[in-house]
Amino acid sequence: MIHTPLCDLLGIRYPVFQGGMAWVSEGKLAAAVSEGGGLGIIGAGNAPADYVREQVHVAKSLTDKPFGVNIMLLSPFADDVAKVVAEEKVPVVTTGAGNPSKYMKLWHEAGTKVIPVVPSVAMAKLMTRLGASALIAEGGESGGHIGELTTMVLVPLVCDATDLPVLAAGGIADGRGAAAAFMLGACGIQMGTRFLSAEECVIHPNYKEKIVKAGDLCTAVTGRRLGHPVRSLRTSFTRGYAKVEYTDISDDDLEALGTGALRLAVQEGDLENGCFLSGQIAAMVKQIQPAADIIRDVMEGAEEVLKGAGKWVR
Repeated sequence: MIHTPLCDLLGIRYPVFQGGMAWVSEGKLAAAVSEGGGLGIIGAGNAPADYVREQVHVAKSLTDKPFGVNIMLLSPFADDVAKVVAEEKVPVVTTGAGNPSKYMKLWHEAGTKVIPVVPSVAMAKLMTRLGASALIAEGGESGGHIGELTTMVLVPLVCDATDLPVLAAGGIADGRGAAAAFMLGACGIQMGTRFLSAEECVIHPNYKEKIVKAGDLCTAVTGRRLGHPVRSLRTSFTRGYAKVEYTDISDDDLEALGTGALRLAVQEGDLENGCFLSGQIAAMVKQIQPAADIIRDVMEGAEEVLKGAGKWVR
């Protein structure tokens, strides 16, 4: 069985995180992943603090194993959600789309381990100095908000820049991807898109169907003009957004065009107006499974790849 320092740090069986996907990763999915031996993560997204607290309570009712909350720092509710994490003594908090510096003291005092998503070496070094417990190096292959560097480039750079445990994220959905991440220096992985196909994931059936039927050129990136690019499946929504993104439309109107689109995808499966966030790896997700089976398949697959690596060395 693959066991890394990350497992000892967090008290988990497998070095596998489930990505904190907004409106997708609620308490039930997070608990299922944690019960399966990984670290389930509730995605706060743009949700208010009361919703996040409710999902934390759901997770606590379904598992006694560690789980986390992901805070999107661009959210208008980030301050309130940061307090909920501390008040509920959530074991782990991950962060994205910003710099969590101002919350670090609060979380440390609550005993919460802070594991930021970092898109660059500079951010990795800063988070290391501020006392992060580990780092998630997320490449641009991932779904949702993305950075500029690929996973293949970013992970070894971050591993060289810090002594902290590093998780690789972006473009990982099977044992081969996990094994590659370990060879790049990571001691764990984070997967988001693969868990969209989990039985416990509550997204609309239309969303799951689009994931399992996705092809290799299934995603597009929009939102670069506004400074926060997002990767999602190619749909009527993304085509319409891309068509007007670089016209004379105002920034406010462009921002409004995407408001609520993710919820339409997650909750209603709206194929015309919904934004179906997904990583490029969706093309390799072929079936719906329990979360625990997903984790086991990936870890067992990684073991087989790593055991056979010697055949390439003479």
